[in-house]
Amino acid sequence: MEIALSINYNERDLISACVRKERWAQQVLYEEFYSPLMAICLRYSHHEDEAMDLLHESFIKIFRSINKYQPGTSLGAWMRRITVNTAIDYYRRKVRRRTENIDQAFDLSTEEADAISKCSEQEILAAIQKLTPAYRTVFNLYVIEGYSHKEIAEQLKITESTSRSNLVKARSKLQVLLKGQHGRGKGK
Repeated sequence: MEIALSINYNERDLISACVRKERWAQQVLYEEFYSPLMAICLRYSHHEDEAMDLLHESFIKIFRSINKYQPGTSLGAWMRRITVNTAIDYYRRKVRRRTENIDQAFDLSTEEADAISKCSEQEILAAIQKLTPAYRTVFNLYVIEGYSHKEIAEQLKITESTSRSNLVKARSKLQVLLKGQHGRGKGK
C-alpha cells in the first residue's frame, strides 16, 4: 500500500498541526513568514541581533496563541500584529520614557523635498535603526503601521503630544541622517 504525502499544505491543515505542536508545521510557518516578520523587527530594533531576538519572541507568542487564530482571516496580518505588539512590549520594557513637549519640536523645512527618494531601502532602514527607541517606535507605528497618535499614545502609555513630538523629531533626524548619507556619496 502506497501513501502519498502532499508537499503543499493548506493553511487549515498547517494551523491544525501547529496547534498540535508538530515541529514540521512550526518550521514551515517559520520559514514562510521569516522574511516579512524580520523586516518588521528590523524597523523596530537598533541592530540585527536585537531584531532576531524580537523575531524569535514573536514566533514564540505566535506558536503559543496559534489556537486563537480565526480561520478565514489573514494569517499574515494576524502574525504581523503579534510581531508589532511584541516590538511595542520590548520598547516598554527596555526604554526609559521621556516626556517631551510638542512645543520643543523644531521646524522640518527642507530645501530638497524628495531627498528620501534618492536613498536605497538599505540606507533608509539603517537610518531608522539609528533613531532612539522612542523616535523609532513612534515613527514605525505612525508611518509604517498606520496607527493614529491617539492609538500610539494608548499603546506606549504616553501623551498624544509626546507622540506627535517624537514623530516630528524622528522625521527631522531621518532627514539629517539621509541627507548626510546622500551628501557623502556625491562627493566621491
